[in-house]
Amino acid sequence: MIARRSLLRLSAGLIATSLAGRSATAQTALAAKLLEPGPLPDKVFGAADAPVTVIEYASLTCHHCMNFHINTWPAFKAKYVDTGKVRFIAREFPLDPLSAAGFMLARCGDEAKWYPIVDMLYKTQEGWAHAQKPLDALTQTMKQAGFTQELVEACLRREDLFQGVRQVQERGSKEFGVNSTPTFFINGEKKVGALTIDEFDKILTPLLARP
Repeated sequence: MIARRSLLRLSAGLIATSLAGRSATAQTALAAKLLEPGPLPDKVFGAADAPVTVIEYASLTCHHCMNFHINTWPAFKAKYVDTGKVRFIAREFPLDPLSAAGFMLARCGDEAKWYPIVDMLYKTQEGWAHAQKPLDALTQTMKQAGFTQELVEACLRREDLFQGVRQVQERGSKEFGVNSTPTFFINGEKKVGALTIDEFDKILTPLLARP
């Protein structure tokens, strides 16, 4: 009986080890696939050789995304991105046409203006995303970034931008199972929701401790 119990425990341990190994292999494969070039150039922050890569799928009209951007991102960037510990990649996952329009406007023109525009749109989200005429409100908000009415309209007519943003979203959904925002992939491991800096600390500390 004792020998049988020992054998069962040994078998259970071997199965658990095998499953853990398969899970780690699958996660590594997913992490590599996530980094393959997509329909639009990624918006990347931090060192290319950082030991940890965090990918965020977000929507400009998502309250939780706004919460992350305003309340967590500054501390996260200072602690992990600016110190070379994390490479952060931001990707579009618009939940509605208004968010898609915002991302198209951010992508329209000077690449250096992408982050300032996205930052502005998150910080002013309550004003334009929930207005009675949200597209008009978005247009007025974009004028703060130097856009004219004509430029806004021209950007929103660009089929290449529309298709690019849509394809980034579709790829996130079909290939990586993204169905809500924000969704993060941390070295391939999926985490859903607006993680706090403390939650990121718990996840990143053991990853950064690895040799």
